[in-house]
Amino acid sequence: MDSLSQAALGSAVGIAVMGRRTAVWKAALIGAAFGTLPDLDAFIDHGDPIRNMTFHRAASHSLFYLTLLSPVLAWLTSKLSGGKQDFKHWLAAIWLILITHVLLDFMTIYGTQMALPFTDYPFGVGSIFIIDPLYTLPLLCGIIAALIFYRSSGLRWNALGLSLSTVYLAWTVIAQWYVENIVDDYLAQHQVDVEQRLVTATPFNTLLWRVLVITPDGYGEGFYSLLDKTPQLNIKMFPRNEALFTAVRGNWGAERMAWFTHGFFKMSEAEGKLMITDLRMGQEPFYSFTFVVAERVGDTWQEVMPEHIRENPDIELALDWLERRISGDVIDPPWLVE
Repeated sequence: MDSLSQAALGSAVGIAVMGRRTAVWKAALIGAAFGTLPDLDAFIDHGDPIRNMTFHRAASHSLFYLTLLSPVLAWLTSKLSGGKQDFKHWLAAIWLILITHVLLDFMTIYGTQMALPFTDYPFGVGSIFIIDPLYTLPLLCGIIAALIFYRSSGLRWNALGLSLSTVYLAWTVIAQWYVENIVDDYLAQHQVDVEQRLVTATPFNTLLWRVLVITPDGYGEGFYSLLDKTPQLNIKMFPRNEALFTAVRGNWGAERMAWFTHGFFKMSEAEGKLMITDLRMGQEPFYSFTFVVAERVGDTWQEVMPEHIRENPDIELALDWLERRISGDVIDPPWLVE
């Protein structure tokens, strides 16, 4: 999730655990700091854009490592805050803050290597977009109320904010499951030969869902809104150019992206450059992560230092389409209209 949501979650958990044992502002501030801590790995340069992407949310998001680190952080916090007698409470607070950070990231589709060192598999549910105001606002309101009102009343507001945000997360999973069933029924009825399929939340909401399918002939993209009048999908098909991936077998960047995306990728060629795109984040033809991994030299592809390429849609057009599509107006994105 975005940094604001993670800081708000950490702050709310800090207040919930430590609000009666220390100043509310202190619990909120320390909670926000530790809620942001795991994401500081984003400032580490691993040498190239693909490494930076695929090593983000790795060791710093390991449930095992964070559990081992929590007693050290709790001891330092209790000592510096002048409350050594509260060590066990700080331990509970910090452990919960760090673990809930990881679990919240796990709900997005990016990929969180939360089970290190036992496996580096990048887990991701995809039931919530990286920024979702309906998740973050209850947390912020509860925190503000806790800082303003009398302690017992403020703590109840904070608890309410935490509860509402948690219920909203549960809703995202239920909504995703509901749409997945509709998608599976549609694909079965239309006898679509699907190798993989993915249903993820679209930006800022959990009413409109993006459907991504991998088939033997390429990949397809469609959208379904919970406000649609009929359970119909208009899936548009596109080529994946798998032959290009076969041509660069052994290319570390291409292989790494294929692994990290769980196979939801496409290859493309332009001006003698070979690119691999993560199909999970973004929508056709605009994606968050496209990398140049090779250049043509004669009849062969030569591996190069990966280069991140990103093209963004017209924001005004994109938001207008998003609003209309959420409301149940079954229209194609403006950049795909023929």
